[in-house]
Amino acid sequence: MSGEHAVAPSNHAVAQQGHAIALEGVGKTYNTTGASPAVRALDDVSVTFGRATFTAVMGPSGSGKSTLLQCAAGLDRPDAGRVHVDGVDLGPLSERQLTEFRRERIGFVFQAFNLLGSLTAAQNVGLPLRLAGRRPDRRAVREALEQVGLAGREGHLPSQMSGGQQQRVAIARALIAKPQVVFADEPTGALDSVSGRTVLELLRTLVDVRGRTVVMVTHDPGAASWADRVLFLADGRVRDELHGAGAQLIAERMAGLEPARAHAGPHDHTSGRHR
Repeated sequence: MSGEHAVAPSNHAVAQQGHAIALEGVGKTYNTTGASPAVRALDDVSVTFGRATFTAVMGPSGSGKSTLLQCAAGLDRPDAGRVHVDGVDLGPLSERQLTEFRRERIGFVFQAFNLLGSLTAAQNVGLPLRLAGRRPDRRAVREALEQVGLAGREGHLPSQMSGGQQQRVAIARALIAKPQVVFADEPTGALDSVSGRTVLELLRTLVDVRGRTVVMVTHDPGAASWADRVLFLADGRVRDELHGAGAQLIAERMAGLEPARAHAGPHDHTSGRHR
């Protein structure tokens, strides 16, 4: 079965099993057709993400943070270097194998909830399994919704839920296949501060209680303060990192990467993680 082959670690990848994710000399360039100047989105990036850790990735617009997430998650292929996720070298995988790998081993949460409006919460959660040709287990779907605080809402449509509740359905959907790694791209960007805090608490619980690895791209220092580590990118390279930092220090470090911008400091109520 191709799915079984897709998740078999290569010999080189076995050395990376101490980390949930490892990027080695990763480079990515866009617009190489000559019609416009090429953009070096990632420039020889080497970084690792330990198992059961929560990392926030920040940087100015165009710094490469979204490209980093896309390459690390197998949504885009780098031009150079290697990417290992959960002990597997993604480079040799075919597109079909890569798709199967993402379905089985990686969870995704995006700013746009990407729920199907005609499906109930339970049906949206079980959709990744159906796309993989598997019948969702009702108990597993119910438990996934319970984990995100939506017990009893299985039959509700997205239009019958708040934005925060829809994002929690999206998180439950990301967890249904029990992935070891979860990538989140601005997961609180479309939420109010109370709903955003609830989502961050859920991501924190995934790490602390369930041992998952979470990598979150965010522009918000308050959201980043919930992470164990914050990586700062600029011009396609990792420029700095902080460990266990509060929102104010994170904002100050971001200001150093964006000298042309005025910063009034963090005001988002999603900050305030107790350390």
